[in-house]
Amino acid sequence: MAWIQKLQERWKVKSAWQVLVILIVFACTGFTILFLKKPIYYTLSIDETTPTWQRIILWVVLILPLYNIFLLLYGFIFGQFSFFWLFVNRLFGRLFWFWRRKPD
Repeated sequence: MAWIQKLQERWKVKSAWQVLVILIVFACTGFTILFLKKPIYYTLSIDETTPTWQRIILWVVLILPLYNIFLLLYGFIFGQFSFFWLFVNRLFGRLFWFWRRKPD
């Protein structure tokens, strides 16, 4: 399976098994957010009539950080916390200039 080897090289992980575990963590996190999104939107009275820009802002302010928290949680449960800690830090470093680590 060449795609697993490509992911292994891209993510700089040691084995194909680790790639599989990482993919499982992404899947678990995605399903968790999928199930939590509706109750969160319902609680905040967000529905189809809410303007798109408000839903996007809510997504960035609430759901995106929540996704990353669950990503770290599942990463910890599956023994891949260090990989996901670096992954989340790279993501936030790309999204927010103040998140980037200053050179020593």
